[in-house]
Amino acid sequence: MFDLKRYSEAELESGKFTKLWHGPQHPGITGNMSLELTLSGDDVVECKTHVGYLHRGFEKLMERRTYIQNFPVVCRIAVPEPTFNEYMYAAAVEELAGIEVPERAEWLRCLNLEMMRLASFLMWLGGACGSFGMSTVYQWTVTHRDYMLDLFEEMTGARIYHMYISPGGVRAPLPDGFSERALSVMNGIEKLLYEIERVALNNHIFKMRSQDLGIIDPEMVDPYGIVGPNARACGFKRDVRKDAPYLVYDQLDFEVITADKSDAYTRTLVRYQEMHQCISLIRQMLEQMPTKGSFHADLPNVLHWKIPAGQTYVKSECTRGEYGYFLVSDGSEYLRRVTIRGPSYTHAIAVMEKLVVGVNIADVAGLMVSLHTYPPEIER
Repeated sequence: MFDLKRYSEAELESGKFTKLWHGPQHPGITGNMSLELTLSGDDVVECKTHVGYLHRGFEKLMERRTYIQNFPVVCRIAVPEPTFNEYMYAAAVEELAGIEVPERAEWLRCLNLEMMRLASFLMWLGGACGSFGMSTVYQWTVTHRDYMLDLFEEMTGARIYHMYISPGGVRAPLPDGFSERALSVMNGIEKLLYEIERVALNNHIFKMRSQDLGIIDPEMVDPYGIVGPNARACGFKRDVRKDAPYLVYDQLDFEVITADKSDAYTRTLVRYQEMHQCISLIRQMLEQMPTKGSFHADLPNVLHWKIPAGQTYVKSECTRGEYGYFLVSDGSEYLRRVTIRGPSYTHAIAVMEKLVVGVNIADVAGLMVSLHTYPPEIER
């Protein structure tokens, strides 16, 4: 294992080592970002994360738009799972404005979030396998993610940026026959997951390359702000859905999934099990979903909506861990300040730059994908 303390800045710049850019245009990078790698032979001795190759500056953009104008902006912050930003923004505004969301809307929001979690995990699992040369699994998971996008199109009218969860509730109830079609898609994904377990997770090569890769020491979790499956894989039983229940999670039957060694392989297993959990939660919600009642609260004229002065912090559990929104209102038509706490910032920079030291260049992509990050969430 390389130790960066062995090398001074002058040595790293002396030409003794090789500099190599990994991304932004590279199939092994998680989105539009880049890793500036310093190599000794085939092994990494230093890594610097570079972001800014994608849309950015969301927090400042939001401070210059009215509350309702921000509704279609926030979903761009994490493209593969925009729903979580929609929910967090709506929940923060509702907290400041004292809006009570109808029960039916709570169920619809929760269903939308878990569907988004499953779709995001499908993309991630394909990327994790593809990083180790199993591109067939990626094709499988992207195909079934497309079936999820079909469901989103039915539910919200859009496939990627849904703009479904708005302050006060949701835009529409479920269309007729949606539950039957959703259950059919769940059955197909569940069958696929068992195939992936046989083909990839039990594959000797996948195990050989991912086991003991990028081990997160439990002592790193709190100092580095590690959350979600990355933390749960090393034994931390932390999940906002259980620790601070929101929406209707307290009415659903599920347990926090943990493991005892957060390497790339174990993190994959934890997320794989959470995908099965998503399917279970979706089935429960479709069975218990209210069919009557309002799906949106009455609001004032949102074009001239003045939120009472105050501040709030709300949080939820996205696919990558705790997601938080801090909003400050000064009583005008515009936000005074907004700060978004996304897991990608610490996972893709502080944690990645530490874990990658000493890793063979062939495994950099596999390590990075195992941390599950989204670039726009970093440079907000």
